[in-house]
Amino acid sequence: MFPFELTRPWILLVLVPMALVVAYFFRRSLSDFPRSQRIVSMAMRLAMLLLLVLALADLTLLKETDEQFVIVLADQSLSIGDEGATKAKEFLSEAVQAKGENKLAVLRFASAAEKVQELNESGDVDAPPSEQSGPLRNDSPHEAVHETASIGEVSASGSSISHEKRKQLEGTNLAAAIEAAAGSMPPGYVPQIVLLTDGNQTAGDALAAAAQSHIPITTIPLPTLTEPEVQVAEVNVPAEVREGEPFYVNVVIQSNHEDEGLVEVFRGDHKVISETRKLKAGENRFRFQQSIQRDRLAAFSVRISGVGRDTLLDNNSDTGLVYVSGKPRVLIVESDPNLIRELAYALEDEGIQVDVRPPQGMPETLADLQNYECLMLSNVPATAITQQQMQIARTWVQELGGGIIMLGGEQSFGLGGYYKSTLEEVLPVRSDFEKEKEKPSLGMILVIDKSGSMDGDRIEMAKSASRAAVELLGRRDQVAVLAFDGDTYVISEMQPANSALKISDEISRIEAGGGTNMYPAMEMSFEMLFTTSAKLKHVILLTDGISIGGDFEGMAQQMSSAKITVSTVAVGDGSDTELLEQIARVGKGRYYFTSDPAQVPQIFAKETVTASKSAIDEQPFIPQVIRATHALADLELESAPFLLGYVMTRPKPTSEVILATESGDPLLVWWRYGLGMSAAFTSDAKSRWAAEWMTWPGYGKFWTHVVRQVMRKSDTRGIQVQMARHSEQAAVSVDAVNEVGQFINDAEVELTLINPQLQRQSLRMSQSAPGRYSSDFQLSQPGSYHMEFAVKQNGQTIYRQSRGMIRGYSDELRIRPTNETLLREVANASGGRFNPTPAELFHPTAVRANRPTPLWPWILAAAVVLLILDVALRRIDFTLFLSLPSPAKS
Repeated sequence: MFPFELTRPWILLVLVPMALVVAYFFRRSLSDFPRSQRIVSMAMRLAMLLLLVLALADLTLLKETDEQFVIVLADQSLSIGDEGATKAKEFLSEAVQAKGENKLAVLRFASAAEKVQELNESGDVDAPPSEQSGPLRNDSPHEAVHETASIGEVSASGSSISHEKRKQLEGTNLAAAIEAAAGSMPPGYVPQIVLLTDGNQTAGDALAAAAQSHIPITTIPLPTLTEPEVQVAEVNVPAEVREGEPFYVNVVIQSNHEDEGLVEVFRGDHKVISETRKLKAGENRFRFQQSIQRDRLAAFSVRISGVGRDTLLDNNSDTGLVYVSGKPRVLIVESDPNLIRELAYALEDEGIQVDVRPPQGMPETLADLQNYECLMLSNVPATAITQQQMQIARTWVQELGGGIIMLGGEQSFGLGGYYKSTLEEVLPVRSDFEKEKEKPSLGMILVIDKSGSMDGDRIEMAKSASRAAVELLGRRDQVAVLAFDGDTYVISEMQPANSALKISDEISRIEAGGGTNMYPAMEMSFEMLFTTSAKLKHVILLTDGISIGGDFEGMAQQMSSAKITVSTVAVGDGSDTELLEQIARVGKGRYYFTSDPAQVPQIFAKETVTASKSAIDEQPFIPQVIRATHALADLELESAPFLLGYVMTRPKPTSEVILATESGDPLLVWWRYGLGMSAAFTSDAKSRWAAEWMTWPGYGKFWTHVVRQVMRKSDTRGIQVQMARHSEQAAVSVDAVNEVGQFINDAEVELTLINPQLQRQSLRMSQSAPGRYSSDFQLSQPGSYHMEFAVKQNGQTIYRQSRGMIRGYSDELRIRPTNETLLREVANASGGRFNPTPAELFHPTAVRANRPTPLWPWILAAAVVLLILDVALRRIDFTLFLSLPSPAKS
């Protein structure tokens, strides 16, 4: 083997053409020097050319060496207690003393790997040996040796760690650490990786990473947390039970010492069990009998508290999910729950369980909404629902097959501020409409606070709300936009609302900055509206701060006397809520407070439609059947009594209009949205507009059919789901059979997964056995994961089922012994050793490495010498010196 190599050998190809060029100029040379001298000059040039090409090709000398470069991977995770940290510290200190002329570096890791830090003879952090070893930090002396111990000590106590740092320590990814070390290993050394860990990985595949690294990995087992510890290890509940059926909540509590504690079991937020139990060292199993009467999805949480000695608190509770099969359930959210009781009783008479809540009870989690097959919103304004609640409802319908119905009322659809909201996307109707010609015209002024505190999301939401408000106005309406900080600015003059594009462009130029002086803006809005020829006049005033003083009550009274109504919107806790509420009361408008700027567009939309007084038609009418449907086939709708009013909307292009009013406006509309359905009934189901319907014999049957048409379909007769979780990995399988018990093969089984952040993932389950379909996925973060399984044949869904899974605390916090089996396998797979002493790490081996030494500096120096000689050969005729006569003798 030659002791040389070329990094860029292709550069040698330029030698031939360049040599030919040198030879060409040699032959054409006009020099009168002797031929022999010119030949020597050409040889010099060719040699110089060769040296330059070799330098460019990076000629390198390979020198064989047995010097080692050892990277120590130090486990910093929370499962490494004081004893393990001390052992790691001692091992690194002894390794520094034993390394001799070899190189030693350390890489700390937990759920992710940090950067490599090289140690010199004194144990200080040194510079990297080459650029290929990656950027190494220059930290304080001995930090690499001592930080292992400090982290271990802190993790044992569970205190003095920032939240971000603690999240990093709640995991052990051996594979990531091995891959990072292998990628940072510099050339020219005999490589070795030393793994200091308890071997309890929570992510990755250390064995696969070791086999792929092609570097010997020596493993050193560290003891796990030895401090007093108690944890809830498992909460085992059946995946599905029938309503009222008794079952057991099986609890496993691990303890590394004898103790006593209070065991509490919660179903949702309700405590159902509270018992003091003695704990032995090791595994403690308890079981508690439970049953579920009304919930569709029940979360059973188990908590241990009041123990004598415990180190980590995050592992003292865990949760299991139970699905319940039984009667379908409907949640009705109504502004006044007492007014909707008749509808609830009618549905329950038809075998549908009903819960009624006020708007404050709108589900805030997907787990809560999963308890129901259908959600009905009755006269609930968008301003009473948060953006998160709307997003949860949309995800539930679109991804998990839920059903939603919105009923009419003075706070529904456009009147409720749903224009361009998240829920309007789900509904089959639009909340805007074409105003009738005989409806009164509206003159409206939007007064926007643009002070410095409105910068960011607040001013952007205000601008978006203003544009949406203009879009909702009719052709005969007029609108102006004012903005104020320390001064008042006319953003858009009073003009017809059909100039929406021009007004929107003017609104977009608003920029936040300055103080807060609201009174001049109110005064200007009064003067502009006073001279406006509109039958209805309205001001919407938005601010997030406390204004400079002024006669606000007097101005509001003056507006009210001129039949100008004023509504106020307070954004954030910094606004003068008492003043704004007083202005709205005196100005005969409405007052709103929101801490979420994202709700401002819904508030403006609600105010605009309400002020126009044109979204409601309260003329009695008989519903007209527009489209016959099987769902309502057995109802005699022709004999249905009058409805006394409805909210005007517009159907979306692909929706199905089932019933309409006598004037052609939609009454009952539905469509499919994602996996679920949504419907709009623009009249109501209570005594205001449906007073005569409530006495109609078909009232209960009508609403039962509508609910059953829209609600989530769940057919579990031929499908069985099994779920298992290991660390951050979940495995699910579906067994599907037909009506006669035969396996269903070659079906399309689709799993829709919703993670705790409402992010959707669609997985195609593959067939693994007759009638069995399997898949797995990552549980990347703690929280609830909701799943929707659909079994399809020939494009038709034949079975559908919902399930859920909860990932509790990290497996890093579980009591487990050191996994020596894995550490031995990693060492064997990579050709390393198991548990040697620090001195044995650096024993010479038969393996040698080629250390490259770049020769280009020497080559360039030689080329420079040749260049000087060549210049001399081309400037001096050396034959003159060779032919000088010898001196004459005397």
